[in-house]
Amino acid sequence: MKCDNIFSLYAEDLDRVEKSLRAIFASEALIIPVIGEHIIRGGGKRLRPLFLILSADLANYRGENRIILAGIVEAIHTASLLHDDVVDEAQVRRGKPASHVLWGNQVAILVGDYIYATALRISVLQDDLRIIEALSGAIAAMTEGEIMQLNKVADPEITLDEYYRIISSKTGALISAACRIGGILGRLPREEEDALSRFGMKTGIAFQIADDVLDYMADERGLGKKLGKDLEEGKITLPLIYLLKVASSEEKEEVKRIIKSDLFGTDDLMRITELFGKYRAIEESLRIAQGLLNEAKEELTVFSDLPERKSLLMLAEYALARQR
Repeated sequence: MKCDNIFSLYAEDLDRVEKSLRAIFASEALIIPVIGEHIIRGGGKRLRPLFLILSADLANYRGENRIILAGIVEAIHTASLLHDDVVDEAQVRRGKPASHVLWGNQVAILVGDYIYATALRISVLQDDLRIIEALSGAIAAMTEGEIMQLNKVADPEITLDEYYRIISSKTGALISAACRIGGILGRLPREEEDALSRFGMKTGIAFQIADDVLDYMADERGLGKKLGKDLEEGKITLPLIYLLKVASSEEKEEVKRIIKSDLFGTDDLMRITELFGKYRAIEESLRIAQGLLNEAKEELTVFSDLPERKSLLMLAEYALARQR
């Protein structure tokens, strides 16, 4: 089964998630549903909701709560993007103007806060403290990850461990929570629930590595990403960390100068890309991501060879398939 077939198979469930998401944006403050509609129409594959739905199905739970919680997970992801775009001063999100560009930083931040609060309020109605713990823990980790990343802006001395801590918090935590919640809904044994959580974390880390690689391969028209945007913002990701490890002393100093420069330009990006090619930094980053995906897949060996398990494995592969 191809990944696109999974999205088609679950199209009806994902449509219901969209309705659940719109309900979270409902408010008498009209700017909130307006921004919500702007974001929803901006698209996105709804990967995080699908991870939750598939995990719940694997746990043999097909009730309505999985749709409600899938919408909550996507809302939390949306709130994080609103905040991140303000922090990063990003002008584009999925090929369209970022919300703060259209409505201002203050509105974007406040709408993000509203979404977080509303998502958690609705999750309380599930009357399950472990679900609330998973969601609130993910939100806390995502915020910590953003702060850690800010502390490492334009810092060529960032370590690989620090990078992993950042992306496990910013991306892995929410996907891990989504998978765990699926297991909680299905009342799986703790061993299997933990396996789903670890699967989500490792998949999320691999997904972020692949996304970081895409920053140096992106077609803005196709993916809504500006080529080299992370480097321009001072974000030091795996390809650069690897390059700084293997390049010559002279090249390392050149790369550090580019990283620290306030006048980052096309020539700098071309030089970094040239060095990536020389040392196969992109290929090495993708090799590491694939290794993490392989570890993630191993986590699901505790489950029977069910269609839902195969679908989860296929969805995990989507992280790398986007740039191939």
